[in-house]
Amino acid sequence: MRGYAVVDVETTGLRAGGNDRIVEVAVVHVDPAGAVTGEWATLVNPRRDLGPVAVHGIRAADVRQAPPFEAIAPALASLLAGRAIVAHNLPFDVRFLAAEYARVGVHPPLASDHGLCTMRLAAGFLPGSRRTLAACCQAAGVALEHGHDALNDARAAAGLLAYYLAAGGTPPSWEERARWGAALPWPALARSDVSPVRRGCASAAPGDFLARLADRLPRSADPVVDSYLAEQDEALLDRYISVPEADNLVAVAAELGMDRAAALDAHRRYLASLAVAAWEDGELTPDEREDVARVAALLGLGESDASRALTRGPTAGAGVARFALESGDIVVFTGQTSEPRETLERRASAAGLVVGAGVTKKTSLVVAADPDSLSGKARKAAAYGVPVVAEEAFGVLLRAMGPGQGSGGALRAVPR
Repeated sequence: MRGYAVVDVETTGLRAGGNDRIVEVAVVHVDPAGAVTGEWATLVNPRRDLGPVAVHGIRAADVRQAPPFEAIAPALASLLAGRAIVAHNLPFDVRFLAAEYARVGVHPPLASDHGLCTMRLAAGFLPGSRRTLAACCQAAGVALEHGHDALNDARAAAGLLAYYLAAGGTPPSWEERARWGAALPWPALARSDVSPVRRGCASAAPGDFLARLADRLPRSADPVVDSYLAEQDEALLDRYISVPEADNLVAVAAELGMDRAAALDAHRRYLASLAVAAWEDGELTPDEREDVARVAALLGLGESDASRALTRGPTAGAGVARFALESGDIVVFTGQTSEPRETLERRASAAGLVVGAGVTKKTSLVVAADPDSLSGKARKAAAYGVPVVAEEAFGVLLRAMGPGQGSGGALRAVPR
C-alpha cells in the first residue's frame, strides 16, 4: 500500500443522488507512518447554484472559472487509486464522489466500507469528544483553520489520521482493511490536463472590467450613452458588479462605439446623478457619502471624483433614469438565501409585487443568494436582460417603494 488519500468535498447540499453536486474537492496524501507527502485541491463548476453559500463561502465568480467534474475526474482518480481512502464522515464524501463519477459513466470502488472514517475512529481514540471535525481536532490538538474549506478540512482530517496512527501502534488495527481497499482496481480513464482552480481566483479589484472596453474604437465627440447608463444603473443595484453584468456593460459599450475614456465620462455622469439623489432631502448622511464613494470605486473612479460629485450636489443635474420596483412587477428568487425564502416572498407580496416561479421576459428582478449565481434562473435573467441582485439590494428597493418596506441601506431608487 502506497499510503492514504485523505479527501474532503464541499457540496451544494446533502442529496448526492439528487440534484446536489460537488463544488470543491481536496486530496491530501499521507504515507503509512502518518507524514503528509502531497496535496491537491480545486473548485468544481456544478453548473447550478451553489446552495448554502453562507456555510461553504464559495463564490460563484470563482466557480465560473473552475472545471466541471468530468474534466477533473481522471486527475482525481489517479490521486485516489492505490491508496486507502480516508475522510471525516467518510460515507458522505464517498457517496458524493461516487455519484459524480456515475454521472460521467464511471464506477470506481468508492464505498464507506472501502476506507477509513476519522469520525468513527474518534470513538476509540478520542472518547468523550463530540464527533464534529472541529471537536475532534480540538481534542487531538490538531490545527483546523477556516472550516468548510475542502483543503483545510482534508489537512485537518490528515492530522487526525496521523494522531490515530501514533496512538494505535504498529501495525494499526485497520492495516488489513486499508490494504484491501487500496488494492481495489479503478477503471482506466483517459488523461486530462486540467489546472486546479482555487478560491479567490476571480479578480476582486473594483472597476477591472474597464480594461476590457474596446480601446481601438474611436471616441465620438458626443457619445450616446443613455443605454449604457441604464445598464449601469441595473448592474449597480446591489453595489456589486457581477461577472455577467461586467460582460453586459462591455458589450453595450462596444455596441455604442465607446472607448474607455468615453465610459469613464459616462461613469462620472452616473456618479453625479447619485449625488443628486443623495442630496434630495436637503442633507447628506454618512451612509449616503459612503455609498457614493463605494460606487465611485466600482466604476474605476477615485475619491476626488466622489468628492467633486458630492460638492456639486443638487446643481449637478441628474439625467439618468434610475431603476425602481413598482406594484405589479414580477420578482423571482433563486439560491439559498440567508433569510428564509418564504419570508422574502411574503415581503414582496406585501409590497404589491408578484412572486414568479420562473424567469420570463416579463420578470422585473431576480433576487439571488449570490449575484454571480450559476442557477438556471440567473442564466435566463442574463439572457433576457433582467437585473440580478443580492438580498440586501432587494430590501433597499422594497423600502424605496414606500414606508415600512425593507430594512437598512443607503441606496435610493426613484420612479422610472
